[in-house]
Amino acid sequence: MAQTILHKAETRGHANHGWLNSYHSFSFASYYNPERMHFGALRVLNDDTVDAGKGFGTHPHDNMEIISIPLEGDLEHKDSMNNVAVIKNGDIQVMSAGTGIYHSEYNKDREHRVKFLQIWVFPNKKNVEPRYDQITLNADDRHNKLQQILSPNAGDEGVWIHQDAWFHLGKFDKGVNEDYQLKLKGNGVYVFVLNGDVKINDQQLHTRDGYGIWETDSFSITAETDAEFLLMEVPMEF
Repeated sequence: MAQTILHKAETRGHANHGWLNSYHSFSFASYYNPERMHFGALRVLNDDTVDAGKGFGTHPHDNMEIISIPLEGDLEHKDSMNNVAVIKNGDIQVMSAGTGIYHSEYNKDREHRVKFLQIWVFPNKKNVEPRYDQITLNADDRHNKLQQILSPNAGDEGVWIHQDAWFHLGKFDKGVNEDYQLKLKGNGVYVFVLNGDVKINDQQLHTRDGYGIWETDSFSITAETDAEFLLMEVPMEF
C-alpha cells in the first residue's frame, strides 16, 4: 500500500515581511513544525511573492541544491561566481551550493510583483564545486503531458542536480488523466498544485495543496478542472 501525506494550502507556515510574503510547506526560518521538516530529500518548498523594487540581499548557502521556478514577473540573480542573470516566468534556475556561495535575488521592476517557488533539495554529494545554470522551458511541452524539468543527468531534459531527483510540470485540461511511473525504487513524489483541482489516485487536491506519496511504483493524476502542478520525485532516504 502506498504511503501518503496531505498538506492543505492553509496549513502551511506563513511569514509576511512586508516586501516578502512567503508560504512554507516545510519548516523554514521562524516557521518550525517538527512534523514538517522535509519530505525525503526535499527540504524547502517556499511559495514567495516579492514586492516591486525589493529583494533578498546577499546571503550564503552551502551543500544544498537550490531550484527557483518563477511563476510571475522577473527576478535578477547575482552570485559570487560572477553570474548575473534574470529569471522570468518560463525559466528554471538551479544552483549547487556545494562548498559555499553567496547570492542575491532582486525584483528590479518598480511596478510589478514577482512570484516564484524556492526549492531546496539535500544533495547526494557534499562539498562539490559550486555551479549555476538556468534554462527557458517550452510551455507547450507540458500541455496535457508531463514535462521533465530536472533530473540527475546533465544530458537529460531540463536542468540537473546532485541527487536522484526528477521534477515534472503539467498543465492539464479538465478531464485529462495520466499515470506517473516513479523513476527509482525508494523514491517518493511530492505533488504541489499551482492552480486548479487535481486528483492523485482518489485524493482530491486544490490550488497550493501539497501531497506526498511513496512506497508505490506509480500513481494516477487526473485534472478535475484545468490545472497546473509540479511533481517532485526525490529519495525518501538519503
